[in-house]
Amino acid sequence: MKKRAAALCGVAAAVAGMVTALPQTATAAGTATPGSTSTRPAALNWKKCATEDYPRLECASLKVPLDHSRPHGRQITLALSRVPHTAATSQGPLLVNPGGPGGSGLGLAGFVASALPKAIAAQYDVIGFDPRGVGKSRPALDCVPGNFDPVRPPSVPHSAAVERANVKRAKDFAEACGRKYPDLLPHMDTLSAVRDMDAIRTALRAPKVNYFGYSYGTYLGAVYAKLFPKRVHRMVLDSIVDPTGVWYEDNIQQDYAFDARQQAFAAWVAKHDSTYHLGTDPARIEARWYAMRRAVTREPAGGKVGGAELEDTFIPGGYNNGYWPQLAQAFAAFVNDKDSKPLVKAYEDLGAQGASDDNGYSVYTAVQCRDAAWPRDFGTWRRDTWRVYDKAPMMAWNNAWYNAPCAFWPKKGLTPPDVRNKSLPPVLLFQATDDAATPYEGGVTVHRKLRGSSLVVERGGGNHGITLSGNDCLDGYLAAYLKSGRVPRGSGSVDAVCHKVPDPEPTRAKSLTSASERGKTLHGLLGPRG
Repeated sequence: MKKRAAALCGVAAAVAGMVTALPQTATAAGTATPGSTSTRPAALNWKKCATEDYPRLECASLKVPLDHSRPHGRQITLALSRVPHTAATSQGPLLVNPGGPGGSGLGLAGFVASALPKAIAAQYDVIGFDPRGVGKSRPALDCVPGNFDPVRPPSVPHSAAVERANVKRAKDFAEACGRKYPDLLPHMDTLSAVRDMDAIRTALRAPKVNYFGYSYGTYLGAVYAKLFPKRVHRMVLDSIVDPTGVWYEDNIQQDYAFDARQQAFAAWVAKHDSTYHLGTDPARIEARWYAMRRAVTREPAGGKVGGAELEDTFIPGGYNNGYWPQLAQAFAAFVNDKDSKPLVKAYEDLGAQGASDDNGYSVYTAVQCRDAAWPRDFGTWRRDTWRVYDKAPMMAWNNAWYNAPCAFWPKKGLTPPDVRNKSLPPVLLFQATDDAATPYEGGVTVHRKLRGSSLVVERGGGNHGITLSGNDCLDGYLAAYLKSGRVPRGSGSVDAVCHKVPDPEPTRAKSLTSASERGKTLHGLLGPRG
């Protein structure tokens, strides 16, 4: 899902254009040894690819095996970015990943290097990369261009015809992926991506790597640490996937958490009734939102925002409350003034998909459907989703259809690894208590599985991706760890607690707090559905 505010257009355009001409490609092919991708990698050929926002950015590319068990077989190309260290002494490469799966990491390198304290960033080569199939890496997946073009069938299947239409869309998408990429799909999975990361480490001539991952990137990091524990120097995981639920159960838990964030949004709107005039009772505001969904399902706003598109527009508000003012304004205009133009604008800013989003969704489905087993009988999906919908009606069916191609995927799911690990240096974990995309239990679970890890909690926070987003308390722990490897230690299950940053104030102008803007900027860089 797009999930970007209009304010991010300049950043997005710069990132999209920064590697239009990749430099000469290095290769990771060599004589393989157990647990290693290569022994004789070519040196990476870094070239300038500066943008206005990230003037020191450099780019390179690296060939890696499509199938790491056949290192001399077919090769694919990974696109890389770098902000090089400037300090006299380097702490080595810091690989960064924005999640997804399907998120491009090229721009994230520039963001992280610019958002960290200068003295800390100066000690690292911050390395971004487009994982296999993503963005500027080649080949890049796009199973069905325009798959999310409006107006789609309603998400909530109140009739058999609506269910059939949505099932057909899911089947058609899975079949299209199988036809277009029969050789790639068996190798679109987290384990293959992790081995790509180790190929990057090898090409960087680094005995160990540092790693900083958001959202799905936390699972990527945990699996890397499982396969290569002795090659980890430092590791930061922010907004943490529950590895015991990949991926069907994790998506069900998301539905409940997003519904709670929708209720938090309604309470915020009620608090600011003097601005939005939608009432002071959160329950009644929620009822008005569901009435709006029914209305646009019958007659799409502006001919393009039906019920499914309305959900797409408001789901980003569950990821980051910096979007709440625009969403509330659009909601109020539709309900109070019968004006759909702000709602259409919000959809175009936050919910609509472009070509890069089609690519991201194709990789998202390819990886999640291959990573683990999914129910193959859609009757199971139907029963489970109606059960969830009864308590969490906002996103349940939208999320089910988003993942439904996995019910028909042409390749069977793998067995996810147990990320339990006793061989790592201290890993620093960050988790908000009310995160919807990766609910709080994921942070607790990974803290328990990674012996010696340290869990920092943002109490009352509901945003997804919480470091480098304006919370000085969280960022202080991050900087201290990247400087010296020092982590906080507590006496209970949580090692440190930070209070959340304040919710945004209502605004019709460009007057959001710097924390809200930084959070939105980061969220714009994160992968599909976080």
